[in-house]
Amino acid sequence: MIDHLEGKRLVVCIDNQGNEASLEQWKIYQALPDEEAERHDEIRVIDEEGEDYLYPSICFSTVFLESSVARTFIMQNPAGKGTG
Repeated sequence: MIDHLEGKRLVVCIDNQGNEASLEQWKIYQALPDEEAERHDEIRVIDEEGEDYLYPSICFSTVFLESSVARTFIMQNPAGKGTG
């Protein structure tokens, strides 16, 4: 199983409090690598608008999928649209 593909990680939003317009709780999103953000306990996520923004890391949990499923998810959601 993998939790990332081509530099992208898949995460599930476990807390969208304060970000209800941008994030849907229990939805899977793509996260982009951002070492600077990680040093500040933040994560760069492609949100509902298809834009990448920083959010507190505590609001997300990594999703582990079989590699074929992860590949399909990323290919089917190129603009960052999650599942829901």
